[in-house]
Amino acid sequence: MCAKPIKQDPKDKVSTTGHSWDGIEELNNPLPRWWVWVFYITIVWAIGYAVLYPAWPLIHGATPGLLGASTRADVEKDIQAFDALNAPIKAKLVAADLTAIEGDESLKSYAMQDGKSIFANNCAPCHGAGAAGVQGKGYPNLLDNDWLYGGSLEAIHTTVSHGVRNTVDPDARNVGIYMPAWSEKVSGPLADVATAKLTDEQVGQVVNFVLKLSGQTADEAKATAGAPLFADNCAACHGEDGKGNRDMGAPNLTDAIWLYGGGEATLTETIAKGRGGVMPSWGYAPAGATPRLTEDQIRAVAVYVHSLGGGE
Repeated sequence: MCAKPIKQDPKDKVSTTGHSWDGIEELNNPLPRWWVWVFYITIVWAIGYAVLYPAWPLIHGATPGLLGASTRADVEKDIQAFDALNAPIKAKLVAADLTAIEGDESLKSYAMQDGKSIFANNCAPCHGAGAAGVQGKGYPNLLDNDWLYGGSLEAIHTTVSHGVRNTVDPDARNVGIYMPAWSEKVSGPLADVATAKLTDEQVGQVVNFVLKLSGQTADEAKATAGAPLFADNCAACHGEDGKGNRDMGAPNLTDAIWLYGGGEATLTETIAKGRGGVMPSWGYAPAGATPRLTEDQIRAVAVYVHSLGGGE
């Protein structure tokens, strides 16, 4: 059986909506006037905001609004204001001799702070947040004293400015110069630059000679056979003693610091297939383009990297 509907008190002037659930009738109570007015105000506010400020997304950007407000423009203005404040010290940094920057406390302090930020935003993805590099991936550790092209402030500045083996900057280090692929079974551009081809057996002999050079365990017979192969094919870049050549970016093979790894398997891959790491140019851009970094930024990051402990 259905419950008997409960009638409202005759003294109550509020009408019902005509709805009833399990005998309970729904009263047609009006909303509080303050709530209604707040609701209307929010509607007017939303319409006004949509008209005055950027609001509706379009295919490219959004409606600008009558006031033309832009948080991006506000940030750009703030950046320009700070750039204007820093303009004198930036000009001083660019005009100073590189070797004199670290002796000027005001310049060094500015360069360290700015360089740290620039490094985090541009260099850390490859060299790591702590600048220790990524071993095995070809990203050098910037904290030690093993530098392919030299770790002086001037050398670091040149490397950052022009990069390594990129196809953009004609002054990049080692343009067109690679560690060639020596295996006769490998083809491609790195194999094309090799002056000779080695069999798998000969590659193994050179690998063992390099292992011996770096003080690792090696097969003595293979190392002995690899010595003349090294002298004929590798010494031109790495030197007769295997200690490398900074003018060519050829690494020292006698220490325990390796860009891609110094184990037998990795050395075999390196010698057989070659290596050709690339670093972008940060200070050069073709006509009409903008360099990645300005000269003052390059100097700042060079000072910062040089101060990390590995700079010479």
